[in-house]
Amino acid sequence: MVDKKEFGSKDVSRAAILMALSQNRQEEKKIQEDFTKIGIKCAAVDFGGEFITSVMKIVERAVVAAKREGVINEVHQEEGAVAGATREAISQIMQKAIGLNVGGKIGIARFEEHVAVAIFFGIGLLHLNEVAIGLGHRVI
Repeated sequence: MVDKKEFGSKDVSRAAILMALSQNRQEEKKIQEDFTKIGIKCAAVDFGGEFITSVMKIVERAVVAAKREGVINEVHQEEGAVAGATREAISQIMQKAIGLNVGGKIGIARFEEHVAVAIFFGIGLLHLNEVAIGLGHRVI
């Protein structure tokens, strides 16, 4: 019998961050495959726009991507966990982003009850960007 490795919030958060930092779809799929082999489900999705008007779109994109990739099931508790973790990640960069444009990638990862959402933000105007990562974790 093979022992199943247990992963905690730190491991799941690392997977979400790596998904958010992936540079293209090929790298994203490779990371997703590697984590799937060890039992961590992952998803990622891009976003962009003016920060204030994009907040709800970011939350919606995270939930839809997590459902599409099988990270969560279509049940209230699991959707709420992803939405809550996404809102937490957004709140961590709010001071830098209010009034500016944002763009980047959302990474979502899950192992059993642990769900993490990492959001990699490019924040700014034109080519004068600041970068930030927000991270949220929930237990389902």
